[in-house]
Amino acid sequence: MSDSSGWIHDSAGIDREKLAWIMDLKNNRRGRISEYADHFEGVTFTKSQPDPSVNGLWAVPVDVALPCATQNELNAEEAQALVDGGCTAVAEGANMPCTPGAVEIFQKNGLLFAPGKASNAGGVATSGLEMSQNSLRMSWTRERVDGELESIMIKIHQKRMKPPRSRYAWQLCCWS
Repeated sequence: MSDSSGWIHDSAGIDREKLAWIMDLKNNRRGRISEYADHFEGVTFTKSQPDPSVNGLWAVPVDVALPCATQNELNAEEAQALVDGGCTAVAEGANMPCTPGAVEIFQKNGLLFAPGKASNAGGVATSGLEMSQNSLRMSWTRERVDGELESIMIKIHQKRMKPPRSRYAWQLCCWS
């Protein structure tokens, strides 16, 4: 888990109780992730470096990796470190945080990979639905918005399951 100040490694894992503590820290107290290391025993905090490739974040063994900060934050070498560490899934939470070389490593090693275009689509689609309502001066129920969003997400999934028409489309969309 990380924020702009650095990242933590909890060798005991982050269970529901610890996750709730982090959520309170970030959402209510507006604290820094370093406070987690002060609060829980056996936790290592590593301060962010100007060059993220030297801080070792992606070399820590994890089950799931969620690169969510910036474009090209995870390269091929770091992707291989994730594979070697036992990572089974990567879901982008930013615009193209994985380099094409990293995506290629994930594909070659059979990792589940959710490109940002798919994993961020729910938020983008909901914003679009809100704009539609506003332009039509309408107010939809929560159930209607959920239904519209579900329909959009199903279409995205169905389209994602079809192979791209060309190698260029494969690289452009980063589908694995």
